[in-house]
Amino acid sequence: MNQYDVAIIGSGPGGYVAAIRCAQLGMKTAIIEKYSTLGGTCLNVGCIPSKALLDSSHHYEDAVKHFEEHGIDIPGEIKVNLEQMIARKQGVVDQTTKGIQFLMDKNKIEVFEGVGSFKDATHVNIKKNDGKTETIEAKNIIIATGSKPSSLPFIKIDKERVITSTEALKLKEVPKHLIVIGGGVIGLELGQVYKRLGAEVTVVEYMDRIIPGMDGALSKELTKVLKKQKMKFALSHKVKSVERKGDKITVKADDKKGKEVVFEGDYCLVSVGRRPYTDGLNLEAAGVKVDDRGKIAVDDHLKTNVDNIYAIGDVIKGAMLAHKAEEEGSFVAEQLAGQKPHIDYNLIPGVVYTWPEVAAVGKTEEELKEAGVAYKVGQFPMRALGRARASMDIDGFVKILADEATDEVLGVHMIGARCADLITEGVTAMEFRASAEDIARMSHAHPTYAEAVKEAALAATEDRALHV
Repeated sequence: MNQYDVAIIGSGPGGYVAAIRCAQLGMKTAIIEKYSTLGGTCLNVGCIPSKALLDSSHHYEDAVKHFEEHGIDIPGEIKVNLEQMIARKQGVVDQTTKGIQFLMDKNKIEVFEGVGSFKDATHVNIKKNDGKTETIEAKNIIIATGSKPSSLPFIKIDKERVITSTEALKLKEVPKHLIVIGGGVIGLELGQVYKRLGAEVTVVEYMDRIIPGMDGALSKELTKVLKKQKMKFALSHKVKSVERKGDKITVKADDKKGKEVVFEGDYCLVSVGRRPYTDGLNLEAAGVKVDDRGKIAVDDHLKTNVDNIYAIGDVIKGAMLAHKAEEEGSFVAEQLAGQKPHIDYNLIPGVVYTWPEVAAVGKTEEELKEAGVAYKVGQFPMRALGRARASMDIDGFVKILADEATDEVLGVHMIGARCADLITEGVTAMEFRASAEDIARMSHAHPTYAEAVKEAALAATEDRALHV
């Protein structure tokens, strides 16, 4: 029987990063993945393919709507070649997943293809595609099996017309009317992809605003911008049925007054969140406990109730984000090596990759008010930047929340061009417990979008923004 210092079940960002870090620290490492490609949801049917389609659809929209203003004339009709767009997306996925395989080989990590399940606390059975089962032994085991799309009890996902994000990444036609159930990150990103390509898109959301977990000002601004892009929103609507007849989808929902509203389209994307995926792990055999929401219970060291078994990523508490899982993968590996790593979950940024992009780190205004923290606000509009006007990306703003007494930055919230990259400035500042004045006194290159961060910091520091 093969024996290892560490065995990792699942090869998504949490799992493969944990494997690499364990190997770097001198541990004999194995990783188990049930699919034929590594990388988990993120690389195969999540972060990477969705960004590829977002970029392709953005190029198309620019060509149709903005090239002429930039002085670029294209003779003839500009058309969408969805088949090529999907093929390019798949090429990006293939290249990325092969890169993970290369990293496994480089770090001498043994990869097992098959479904991993516990035989006991130190042995994992691997059921291979040919039906054969192999058992490996490991001193420590890390569960990194991720999550799957959630649904509602009365919805039948047929993967043809009533779909999840997985199917939305490989449609063979642009929908005429895509009904999106759920106004969170996934629904808005994929909704914008198909809106750009010509679909009518209606977002039906149970809460009274989209991206409800983020700062209210971001939600309000993104709603305004997406409405300007002709996306439709039905907020405070509780979906009660989804029916398919041929190519026609009927969604019925009750609005906030209890009145029934009917939506009709040809595709329905169900994006109501994700659930931890522990199916087939046979956790009972190892004695691993889950909480009442199906998540694996862990302590502050990400250890389960079984001393040598850890869990990371979407299967445990916290935000379901690839970079959060990566941090946890390194965290566990370094603990096993006797180091003392740390994770500040308050400093895990969240991003929505619509255009404009939305990004945030730290506390929202709503959270600070609820906690009774005295704070001050500095906000600066993107349209006041020369760089934003040059690129015609004038929507959005940067908002910095700072402690009223100490000036320490408590939260950074932004919407605009390249905010997915800009938010790291906020993370860095907060990691070193910077004040708003610290950011305000840093030189920012001109002309850049990042100047909005400096200006927001100036606004939070005695209300002295320069360019507004």
